[in-house]
Amino acid sequence: MRFVADVNFNKKILRGLRRRSADFEFIRLQDIGLSRLQDPKVLEWAWKEDRLLLTHDFKTMIGFFNERLEAGLPVPGVFEISSKLPIRTAIEELMIVIECSTQDEWTGRLTFIPLR
Repeated sequence: MRFVADVNFNKKILRGLRRRSADFEFIRLQDIGLSRLQDPKVLEWAWKEDRLLLTHDFKTMIGFFNERLEAGLPVPGVFEISSKLPIRTAIEELMIVIECSTQDEWTGRLTFIPLR
């Protein structure tokens, strides 16, 4: 699975996922010079690059995701992970996603972690 981590995404979660899964491929927006990209452009970029988005940004990302859907624009899969969730729990729940599904199953979906 191919992911992109939003600028504010917890690095400890990314390190933990990398240690636990060889199938976890990610880049961080700031590592590729896109740290100033606004949320609508982040969604567009993730879609074009065929990456699932990891974010803690509950305040705005959901709205922009829904705006793209309503406009008939394609959306990547987005995982909204609560920043209050213990790191270990976030890693375990994302590992379920990585080990038990394929990237295509999540494209176009907004998923909240913890899984509900």
